[in-house]
Amino acid sequence: MACMVSRSRMANQLRGKMSFLLGTCMRSSWTSSKATVCSTSAHRHRFPSSFMPMLLFQRFSTAKAGECVSQPCDDPNDQGLDFPGGKVSFSAEMRFLSGSPEERISCYRVLDDYGHIISGSSFQQINKEVALKIYQDMVTLQTMDIIFYEAQRQGRISFYLTSIGEEAINIASAAALTMDDIVLPQYREPGVLLWRGFTLQEFANHNFGNKSDYGKGRQMPIHYGCKRLNYFTISSPISTQLPQAVGVAYSLKMDRKNACAITYFGDGATSEGDFHAALNFAAVLEVPIIFFCRNNGWAISTPTTEQFRSDGAVIKGQAYGIRSIRVDGNDALAVYSAVRAAREMVISECQPVFVEALTYRVGHHSTSDDSTKYRPLDEIEHWRTARDPVSRYRKWIERNGWWNDEVEDNLRSNVKKELLKAIQIAERLEKPAINELFTDVYDEAPSNLHEQEKSLREMIKKHPEDYPSDVPI
Repeated sequence: MACMVSRSRMANQLRGKMSFLLGTCMRSSWTSSKATVCSTSAHRHRFPSSFMPMLLFQRFSTAKAGECVSQPCDDPNDQGLDFPGGKVSFSAEMRFLSGSPEERISCYRVLDDYGHIISGSSFQQINKEVALKIYQDMVTLQTMDIIFYEAQRQGRISFYLTSIGEEAINIASAAALTMDDIVLPQYREPGVLLWRGFTLQEFANHNFGNKSDYGKGRQMPIHYGCKRLNYFTISSPISTQLPQAVGVAYSLKMDRKNACAITYFGDGATSEGDFHAALNFAAVLEVPIIFFCRNNGWAISTPTTEQFRSDGAVIKGQAYGIRSIRVDGNDALAVYSAVRAAREMVISECQPVFVEALTYRVGHHSTSDDSTKYRPLDEIEHWRTARDPVSRYRKWIERNGWWNDEVEDNLRSNVKKELLKAIQIAERLEKPAINELFTDVYDEAPSNLHEQEKSLREMIKKHPEDYPSDVPI
């Protein structure tokens, strides 16, 4: 394109000069019956058609001075195209990019399946206090999932969703952040909230939807949120939090905060348009954000093999010009180290980072799902036992002399007692008042909401047997 533009410009300049010379110096000598008409913007000239080869020769010999179009270039790599984004080299070989790499992108790991540090591993050292808190919170999350799941099966709460098999992703990633960092989760990251100080009582209040629930009973269970802990309220629709997270990160950049945004999502979210829009926004706007993808192999009942043909999700980050890493999501030390390094990068360089954690969803997608209908039992059992992140990490802290069976038993017993007590309290608390259905959207409720509230109250009075008796009118 550059050659053609340059050649056309030079030809136009030459044509104008030749027309001027022909019209002023040689007009009288070129009048014959075999004349050719030459037009310019100012006047028309007539000259013999035998002179045309001379003009053409002059035209192309002049273009040769600045361009390579008139003679072959032995090495096209010596040239390049100045194009937005950088210089692009030319190639004489017609070569299509492969749809998949010859080798899959490697996965960063620190601990092997037996809790041993892999020789030559590069990882962030952590002290005993942090190491033990990571394990204690993983055990707490695991216990919480079991008890709340059973409570749903007993009909005491309406819905639940576990993080079994993904405890390391939850807790270790949260440990690598600071409280100033802003979290936009999906729905399988309650451990991040747990690490930040959300109590078991607060978890119970939310899942039972009582008057102490911060969502005032208007959200489904496990859709947590806490302003004081910089944890955005969860939304059910897949990947809607991703573009929002980029906006949050952009605000941190504008305010020059020493903090970043982090957003969590599953492999299924990478099939949504919001995912692609968010990555492109983040790369172009250069914002401090960590995209954390939990690739657990399944988007409910859809395996990753039916979602995309790329090498997982990590390659998608690279495709948008984002620094990316793949990490063993069942290795707490690897997750902690990767997120810690990613946080330093995004803040110091003001650039996004993409983290893909390979893991496995051991539990059902939710209490509305039966994963044994689409996954073999032996596969689930293998990941539950041989690749359990909690057991692997425990072996490491035991090897350091920081843990033993007695401490383990006390921890699990105490967590269970505390959670059961929290559930009893949450069940006894009354529900939010009926008027809370109409608050927190407008500063002053408009007339149509007043009319709806009035209509609802009249309907409850007319048919009290059809409405729950524990909701204050």
